[in-house]
Amino acid sequence: QVQLQESGGGWVQPGGSLRLSCVASVFSEYALGWFRRAPGKEREFVAGITWSDSRTRYGDSVKGRFTISRDNAKNTVYLQMNNLKPDDTAIYYCAQRTSYSTSTYTDDYAYWGQGTQVTVSS
Repeated sequence: QVQLQESGGGWVQPGGSLRLSCVASVFSEYALGWFRRAPGKEREFVAGITWSDSRTRYGDSVKGRFTISRDNAKNTVYLQMNNLKPDDTAIYYCAQRTSYSTSTYTDDYAYWGQGTQVTVSS
């Protein structure tokens, strides 16, 4: 059983930055992703990364502002979020697939963390 633990959320003003971390309890070569759920909305794909070659993909709303990366030695995936906007306010979740490629669909991910709150406001 894989356990994922997110950290790094908090409050930030518009235009600010945050870096989220996700530590996996077990090493795996499967793809990981970040999703978010804003109040009253469905869970949305944010970014994904493969373990083997660090191939990445992003949701349209975060392209150019967010960067996903990973540190294999630490079983950790990061989400660097820059130029944050109020619409980025959400609970951010880390998720892992049982497949090598990334996916934008929540149903394709087998393991989920508890989430970390990100609030962007002035």
